Amino acid sequence: MAGFECLPGFRDFYPEACAQRNFLFRVWTLAARRFGFQEYDIPTLEPLELLTEKSGPEIVEQLFHFTDKGGREVALRPELTPSLARMVGSQANSLKRPIKWFNIAENFRYEKPQKGRLRSHYQFNADVFGEPGEGADCEIIALCVETLLATGLGAKDFRLRLSDRSLWIDFLAALGHEGEAALGILGVIDKMERLPQEAVLEKLEPWFGDAREDFLAQVKTLVSIRELEGLKRFFGSIVSNAALRERLDARLESWERLLNDLDALGVSPWIHIDLGIVRGLAYYTGYVFEVFAIDGGGNYVGRALAGGGRYDHLVGRLGFPEMPAVGFGMGDVMLGQLLLERGKMPPLIDAPDCFLVVGGPAERSIALKAAQTLRAAGYRVEYPLKPVGFGKQFKLAGQSGARLALIFGEEERAAGTAKLRNLQSGEEQSVAMEQLLDAVAEA
Repeated sequence: MAGFECLPGFRDFYPEACAQRNFLFRVWTLAARRFGFQEYDIPTLEPLELLTEKSGPEIVEQLFHFTDKGGREVALRPELTPSLARMVGSQANSLKRPIKWFNIAENFRYEKPQKGRLRSHYQFNADVFGEPGEGADCEIIALCVETLLATGLGAKDFRLRLSDRSLWIDFLAALGHEGEAALGILGVIDKMERLPQEAVLEKLEPWFGDAREDFLAQVKTLVSIRELEGLKRFFGSIVSNAALRERLDARLESWERLLNDLDALGVSPWIHIDLGIVRGLAYYTGYVFEVFAIDGGGNYVGRALAGGGRYDHLVGRLGFPEMPAVGFGMGDVMLGQLLLERGKMPPLIDAPDCFLVVGGPAERSIALKAAQTLRAAGYRVEYPLKPVGFGKQFKLAGQSGARLALIFGEEERAAGTAKLRNLQSGEEQSVAMEQLLDAVAEA
């Protein structure tokens, strides 16, 4: 009979993999706290209706969902944002604004496992509620970049592609397409990089008919622009309606303030204007972005490392008063793979600080008392759990990765000392038992 295996799309975390995952958790947590974000948590199980309200009924096919014993339709959370919006909305009147929260949690999606996308993954989310201005967008974008830099990635490893749903909505409005029609067109544009041109033209046909090739040419021009002045020239050339032109001018001024602030925060080298990013979900309302790894030639590779944007209407859609919001998510799967590929994942098996090399039964009691003293002081200590020869113990000490060995033999017991050996340099010294803590701290 074959043994049991992990379910498809799920992972076992053996100690090394668990240490790598926990490294990401530490980086995420420290980065969020440096930016003044507070941690929250949410249930793993949520009402199915909450998730469909945010993403639409089509998401049901991507969920682990069932009817519980109380007859409720429920699902394992596929993401954090709906639950977060529920939490913030239900306590909106008592929460000090701006609300800056972060979370690290396991999410679940029932879809075909593939490279970079599993049925279970861990995700870092950071969000700001209650601030409508681009200052909140700037804070979120800067946190996203700084978090990736804190993993050891650098200028040659990733780019943040910054776009704006507001500009797209105004662009389509200038062409006479608003409301559901605009959202449908944006859905096609969002898939443009992943589809052949013939398929894109076919999908655009219901809105543009024979003019779809001209429209696609305009779109390609827009998504090729990489500087703010280029955006100003583009929209200045196509918008004649005075009210729409005034709205666009105000939005481009917001862009200028955002880019200036990002530059002041030192993250602008990683920011690329790229309106090819649309973020297909209909609830995005303003600035949106995705982060991709780049190869040596500056080409984007793989799936997005992170993504997010502004979603000002979600809290209101859940039945609470409207509240502006912006945030991003960053998963562990793609980021972990990239760090391993680029040699940025540090050696992570937790090594003990000290390995105790123990003689006979008489020395064992002394060694165990020393272990307790060292552990109480915060040191990580290992020793053989059963009698082993000195030669074997020194081999185990080297394999453990410990920096120090404390040797308890007959001579040391007679002298009331322990021998402290630096396993990296080989240097040794005899230490009186009452001075053990000080000697380890100084070694």
